[in-house]
Amino acid sequence: MKKSLPAGTPGDAEPVGTGTLGKAIAVLDIIAASPEPLRFTDVLRLTEQPRGTLHRQISNLLEEGLLAVNRDQTYGLGLRLLQFASKAWDGNQFRMIAEPHIRKLHEATGETVHLGILHGIDVVYLDKIESRQSIRMVSQIGNTAPAWCTGVGKAALSALLDDELRARVATIVFRQYTPNTLGDAQGLLDEIATIRSEGNAYDREEHETGICCVAAPVHSADRKLIAGISVTGPAYRITTDVLQSWAGITRAAASAIMDDMNARMGPRG
Repeated sequence: MKKSLPAGTPGDAEPVGTGTLGKAIAVLDIIAASPEPLRFTDVLRLTEQPRGTLHRQISNLLEEGLLAVNRDQTYGLGLRLLQFASKAWDGNQFRMIAEPHIRKLHEATGETVHLGILHGIDVVYLDKIESRQSIRMVSQIGNTAPAWCTGVGKAALSALLDDELRARVATIVFRQYTPNTLGDAQGLLDEIATIRSEGNAYDREEHETGICCVAAPVHSADRKLIAGISVTGPAYRITTDVLQSWAGITRAAASAIMDDMNARMGPRG
């Protein structure tokens, strides 16, 4: 039996086209990314779908257990989707290969270590080992951050081939997160040239005030997988000299991940 929807029932009945799956994923993205629970009318406002199309999409997602209706008639992620996520997480071969190396990096520094994979102009956090200190990072596994103003993201961008790098940078709408955020494409390209020369990227309080890091790129031999690792901490504790002292071990950890990845995963088809 179909689960009931919150207020906002369909008024039209247009045929579903070939973009059905994409539309459903877009709805899941909107609901999952929202900082506040959404009702039907909220989702309708955030999409370009007709009311009837959106109603069918949400009905199907509810029926399949990918969405759930909360007591206040807002939507949340369904148990089945969380089960899928758990299985995907447990079976992520790249993350498992990287895990002992980022753990070793954490043991050497005592600070928060991130593993992130490049997705467009963003970086998605695949793994994180928290600092042993009392103040910890707000980043979460599965969350995204802008690649162009985070250390792990800039490191990943530096591993792209030139044509692909310029194509992606051209799509960035630069936002000033802090006074230190890079403000234009040429500034980012200049910094990436330095990262390629030195082998390390830095976040100098560019995404969050008071947070800095040192990072290094990770990529498969054919560069179909582009990622990065970083050591992150509060600026009052992690000075520029400290970050630079960790540059070598961060590069070494990235290199070890690549060696293991290319040996165990082989070329990506």
